Amino acid sequence: MSQRIDYTKTSPAGVKALGGVYAYVAQCGLENTLVELVNLRVSQINGCAYCLDMHTRDLLKKGLSPVKLALVQVWEEAGEVFTAREKAALSWAET
Repeated sequence: MSQRIDYTKTSPAGVKALGGVYAYVAQCGLENTLVELVNLRVSQINGCAYCLDMHTRDLLKKGLSPVKLALVQVWEEAGEVFTAREKAALSWAET
């Protein structure tokens, strides 16, 4: 991986705000795996290798199947692999 920007030094206020978003989402009652699927899809769109690695590892630890994990990027074409709720969340992630 190429050298990464240390956002905690370049934008501490942004990091603090993002932490607030994560904290808010965590208390909203959504399943953690659903939130992680959204995080993974956003990381795919953003092309962040560090985030992709982190969210992939988190999802595997939480028991997401390797097949589902492999199909996140093409979720619209994955048939019945994803639930309607997961499809709605992944669609939202792309807006």
